[in-house]
Amino acid sequence: IPESGHKYYLQFSTEDYRTGEDAGNCLATVLYPKKKSPPVVSIKCSHTKDQKEIQEEDNRFYQRIRHQSKPITGNNIPDSYGNIEPALEPVWALAVAGSSSIMWEKSTETLGYFLAQVKSVRQWIRKDDFTEFDFTVLLHEIPTQEIVSCHMRLTWLPGHPLKVKHFCASESHAAEEGSGAESGSAAAPAAGKFNSF
Repeated sequence: IPESGHKYYLQFSTEDYRTGEDAGNCLATVLYPKKKSPPVVSIKCSHTKDQKEIQEEDNRFYQRIRHQSKPITGNNIPDSYGNIEPALEPVWALAVAGSSSIMWEKSTETLGYFLAQVKSVRQWIRKDDFTEFDFTVLLHEIPTQEIVSCHMRLTWLPGHPLKVKHFCASESHAAEEGSGAESGSAAAPAAGKFNSF
């Protein structure tokens, strides 16, 4: 699109992260603006899972996190052999969801990211019903093969959007900071600073 950037039209299928089952099909448009800013995404999906079933799974997942006898902490998830302890699977799932908002914000037409590892995670105990975690995640940058370290604070309650604040730094780039509020949509990121965590 002259003066605006490149627009892509995509059709793809999705699968349940944990089970690998078919989760539906999506149609999307993605506009990469000429100026350096996150892509503009419009997406519509048809789901094969019932919304009630999804809510029930979210609630089971949430109860598992909330009813730990002590705050969840962990390091190197998965380990160097690719294994994740069953007790840390909920934490890994949250890291996947939360880091997707960072990857969306940092991605360009020529750079993409994958979550490589959770270096560390710590759960915060809150007085309200929300769950809150601090993560240090390693993102694998494609095609440069660089590993980008990001600090991420994630807050979640079933039925509410996942809230993510983050700060990323890498050796080859100047320190970058960013903060986003993400719920699986293409909502514009909100401003924020690392030291406001």
